[in-house]
Amino acid sequence: MMKSVSRALKLLGLGAAAFLLTAAKAPTVGDVAPNFELTLIDGSKVTLDQLRGEVVVLNFWATWCVPCREELPLLDRYYEIQQKSGLRVFAIATEDSLPISQMKKLFAVMHMPSARRIKGPYPILKGVPTNYVIDRSGHIRYAQAAAFDLDALNQTLVPLLKEPVPAAAPSTATR
Repeated sequence: MMKSVSRALKLLGLGAAAFLLTAAKAPTVGDVAPNFELTLIDGSKVTLDQLRGEVVVLNFWATWCVPCREELPLLDRYYEIQQKSGLRVFAIATEDSLPISQMKKLFAVMHMPSARRIKGPYPILKGVPTNYVIDRSGHIRYAQAAAFDLDALNQTLVPLLKEPVPAAAPSTATR
């Protein structure tokens, strides 16, 4: 499966491109996560409120980004294995990536949902990939511009996946 995702990424004809960093203030580790609305590739919408009690990874990536092309198949496989434990991973392609229509082969082999856009204060931090991790209680537990490797995924996510689902996670209505 990882090879399929890697192969699909390579087929996209990926070249380097410049991108602009978002000026929004990024949530920081320890903050209650601000609400967001993702528009997925199929047009459906997902909000943080709908994911309450799950561990959420927002992965910002670009088709031209070499570390992203290495991280994306790993994240996809990790999601495939850990989703039964309450992990949700969303791949959010940056606007300077290839058009969504040109990435259909990639999306067809991926297990994790891909988003066309996000509404909410989650800017790209110093570059891509940028990852935000939100714990089951709705707090930011990781926010960095760096690619995950397997050790970093396990170190960051396994403890969060072992945490019990809180009786009442904080409402994002007041965030």
